[in-house]
Amino acid sequence: MDWNRTKSIFIFVFLILNIFLYYFYLNRYNEAQSVEIPGEKTIEARLKEDNITYGSLPNSNEFVVYITGKVHKFTPNDFTKSNQQANIIGEDDTLVHVDFLNPVKLRNDDETSITEFVRANVKNGDSYALWKVDREQRTAIFFQKKGNRMFYYNESALLKVQWNVDNEVTMYEQTMLDNIEEMEKQETVIPPLQIIQTLYNKSLLKPDSHITQMKLGYSTMGYLTQKQVLVPTWEVQVKLDGETEEYFVNASEGNVIEIQENKQEGEEEDWGVE
Repeated sequence: MDWNRTKSIFIFVFLILNIFLYYFYLNRYNEAQSVEIPGEKTIEARLKEDNITYGSLPNSNEFVVYITGKVHKFTPNDFTKSNQQANIIGEDDTLVHVDFLNPVKLRNDDETSITEFVRANVKNGDSYALWKVDREQRTAIFFQKKGNRMFYYNESALLKVQWNVDNEVTMYEQTMLDNIEEMEKQETVIPPLQIIQTLYNKSLLKPDSHITQMKLGYSTMGYLTQKQVLVPTWEVQVKLDGETEEYFVNASEGNVIEIQENKQEGEEEDWGVE
């Protein structure tokens, strides 16, 4: 008997068994989360008691997939327009700062004009979606996307644009993922109401709050050197007393995703522009 071969087969079989048991556990756990215990109030009733409201919920009758992407390394060949002066400054050439020798006029500082500028002037600009505009600081933050699904607060898939008091864009900074591929395994989307229940059970939804938006996107699950794995993610925006909070929940497993560190980096970074 070839003992080494037999041992390898046993290890492989046990690995497959462990993976199966893990997914079986996750499925049973998610099912248990959505089952109402007899005699207890439904999630709808508890939300109503706390005056937590929401509008029309998005459709969840679909499948999603995990995706992978490679961090792009910029080269001078990425920037051939004579009006652009590119300074590749990131670690391993993954971040670029671009100045416009002649600032580019925006039609306005509204979302449509800023998005039009990005599509016309930024490398792969149509693969970014506008996330936030700060008119006081005259900056806009874009997240890279696949289809219509954003990569939330991914420091390797981010675009920041700045303009001056004359509504002229003076510079932008960019990181980017490329070689984006779908993984083969499809996952069922957890319904929006169950996501709301998860946030409620964790006391993240306060009385008198209103859920203003729920959208599917992606968040970073892990890094493999220069390659990333991104997981389908529900983004939930909640408004209370005029302030908006953002929460992110794994769309296939139901766990709340903590990306606060990336959020702070994206919102607080010093642009170095007066």
